[in-house]
Amino acid sequence: MHAASYEAVAEVFRAEAGHLTTSLVRILGDFDLAEEIVQDTLLIALERWPVEGIPRRPGAWLHTVARRLAINRLHRDARYRDKLALLAAPSGRREPDDRLRLIFTCCHPALGREAQVALTLRAVGGLTTTEIAHALVMSEAAVAQRIVRARRKIVQAGIPYQVPSDDVIPERLNEVLTVLYLVFNEGHLASGGATPMRRDLVDDAIWLTQLVCRLLPREPEPMGLLALMKLHSARAASRFDSAGNLVLLRDQDRSLWDRRMIAEAIGLIEGAAALRRPGPFQLEAAIAACHAEAVSFDSTDWPQILALYDMLLGLAPSAVARLNRAIALRMVRGPEAALAEVDRLARELDGYYLFHATRGELLSELGSREQARAAQLRALELTDNVAERSLLARRLGGVPSDERALQ
Repeated sequence: MHAASYEAVAEVFRAEAGHLTTSLVRILGDFDLAEEIVQDTLLIALERWPVEGIPRRPGAWLHTVARRLAINRLHRDARYRDKLALLAAPSGRREPDDRLRLIFTCCHPALGREAQVALTLRAVGGLTTTEIAHALVMSEAAVAQRIVRARRKIVQAGIPYQVPSDDVIPERLNEVLTVLYLVFNEGHLASGGATPMRRDLVDDAIWLTQLVCRLLPREPEPMGLLALMKLHSARAASRFDSAGNLVLLRDQDRSLWDRRMIAEAIGLIEGAAALRRPGPFQLEAAIAACHAEAVSFDSTDWPQILALYDMLLGLAPSAVARLNRAIALRMVRGPEAALAEVDRLARELDGYYLFHATRGELLSELGSREQARAAQLRALELTDNVAERSLLARRLGGVPSDERALQ
């Protein structure tokens, strides 16, 4: 046998899946259980066949694996009957919500970031493999393989299914919040695909963050992240025009902004501040609130935003935060000072399209047209988002625009 591509594995499996499901339903008498076992069988095939090759009789191989999985499942159910009775019995001890346990398990630092995102979307958010593949701009086979490897890692590493102890929650909580923010960002401005925004991912991220806030009410950073998500979401109706083109912050119709959601976010920021433990998400939310509360782009309190970025860099220094600070610096001290700050980030952010887009805007404002065009072309090469590409293409065509990063 020779190694097979994921596409070849998927094609063979599609041909056999109907027969396999029918056989299992007949034996088990439970369609949902049969379908679950079929999916687990697919994950095993996706893990082994690309390395070992497709068996000479793939149908027989799949039926053998599926039957073994079914037998193991029935044995497990028999062993756990007594435990089910214990679960049904009343208990005076209140346990943490199982969903919170699951989020912390999926976001354990022993797992890679991409595995954390895929597993959280699947296990906690309930997204299908197809939906996750679309969100992450990956093939379904690759997503399925990533999920099964993450599950195996959890077992092999003995990762506990529990909320961590109080002394390590701050460290572990940051992993959870970062993953949830990645999910939100993928929905807010999709990295690829036919649509520039995925409302379903935005809603999932907000729901999960609300869950963390509810289950950890004395932690301020989840409140900050939820406020940040709500402030960005409040502008959703104004971010794209009827043709799907991105509308920059300067040009957005602020009458379309959701003032109720903005007020909710402000309340979350105030509640987090009352706990007197500032953090990066709280500061990012405060920056977003400065934009949301301004009645117009020109009346935005840019000095306050610049000061908040200085505080953010003191807590969580990063090249991206420095890039965003440079945009605020432009509004306070002008494009020349901002460009000097941006150019210092060239080595760290050369592969980041917003670095080149920002630099192109500043160069254009300073009259360096050829350098500006080269920067915008580089930005265009580095993004697959349809709305971002359309915006960059319009700039390259000579259409003037302002303030690229505030979307």
